[in-house]
Amino acid sequence: MAKTYDTYKDSGIAWIGEIPGEWRVEKARHIFTQRNSKGNKTPILLSATQINGMYPQHLLEGVVQVQKSTDLQTFKTVHKNDYVISLRSFQGGFEMSDYEGVCSPAYQVFYNKIDICHQYYKLLFKSQGFISMINSLVVGIREGKNIQYGSFSYSYLPFPPLSVQQSISSFLDTKCGEIDSLISIQEEMISELLAYKQSVITEAVTKGLDKKAKMKNSGVEWIGDIPEEWEIKPYKAIFYTEKGLNITKADLVEKGEPVLSYGQIHSKMNTGTKINDALLKYVPSSYIETNPECLVQKGCFLIADTSEDYDGCGNAIYVDKDMTLFAGYHTIVARPIHNNGDYKYLAYLFLTDIWRQQIRSRVSGIKVYSINQKIIRLTSVLLPPLPVQQAIATYLDEKTSQIDSLIALKQSKIESLKEYKKSIIYEYVTGKKRV
Repeated sequence: MAKTYDTYKDSGIAWIGEIPGEWRVEKARHIFTQRNSKGNKTPILLSATQINGMYPQHLLEGVVQVQKSTDLQTFKTVHKNDYVISLRSFQGGFEMSDYEGVCSPAYQVFYNKIDICHQYYKLLFKSQGFISMINSLVVGIREGKNIQYGSFSYSYLPFPPLSVQQSISSFLDTKCGEIDSLISIQEEMISELLAYKQSVITEAVTKGLDKKAKMKNSGVEWIGDIPEEWEIKPYKAIFYTEKGLNITKADLVEKGEPVLSYGQIHSKMNTGTKINDALLKYVPSSYIETNPECLVQKGCFLIADTSEDYDGCGNAIYVDKDMTLFAGYHTIVARPIHNNGDYKYLAYLFLTDIWRQQIRSRVSGIKVYSINQKIIRLTSVLLPPLPVQQAIATYLDEKTSQIDSLIALKQSKIESLKEYKKSIIYEYVTGKKRV
């Protein structure tokens, strides 16, 4: 059973609750002060990350890099052990820096003016109680919340004796490390399952389900041998392409007609093979009259025309049912030339790395990749006879569902471990349990 302190007292602060008798609470401004200087002798641009805190931007993958001509001496100074408010309170947007450098002028930097254990406050700022408190202080905006240092500076924080801060930090470093190792094991299992899922899909959509089928040379390098009855056709012989709505997020409404844009296409909730109603956004119903050309039908594909990472090039959503649906911003619509059946098989083909390589080899951009209609139309498509397509799609629906269930189980374990980690951090940094 976990140890507790000998005596407790009411902190007077709702999110902190009772604290040990020898602890006190202090306003943040009595512990910290804001840093407003610019530039650094170490001109490294740091970005806020959830896992690594403030981290050199050039070491991050999938992040738009600052232009070389940018004068970093106009950016805010960050010293080692400084804390940075990164404007993302709903995720716990207080990060500590292990590096010297500079950060975006949009960030707010502060540092301790009295002796503290930096790691203790790093952990405190990641505790659920602190995050909930900060969320209650900030000014809400649609895509996140804007945290002001001034508001934070008047909030109350636990202030244990320095030796206690250090012992809590040391204990939680070890304990959280153990939990992170368990999380890593589950994440590795998920990676293996995703790789297996990719191999199952690739084998089915390129070789078929009949292991005894006679094969022929496809004449296409990325495919290799294919069953004799299968064909290779240009994408443009099956689909014609168009652009989606010329709108922005500001045009979305709470109620109206369903729309899917590139953000939903890139969502982890998108399987690529069917509409997920949880992803639907809405545009005004007047668009039915003013923009009917952007309505899509069953059998269409919605393709994201930009991607922040290489792997996302080719991400799409297959419209698997009849419904009123608009193609949203930053999308390309692929419409069947001949509406002669179900294209679910192609939805699975378009998930494979070997098919997407046709797109990835042609995209342009630095960190943000652009996918245009010409790139899509230049691809080739592998087509079995229709009954074979349907059989493959049915098989993969069942097989991928089984794999997805295993992945969901692993993900659930990860979420449970993360919640456990949050709970123990809160219990120790607020004194509910003693090291």
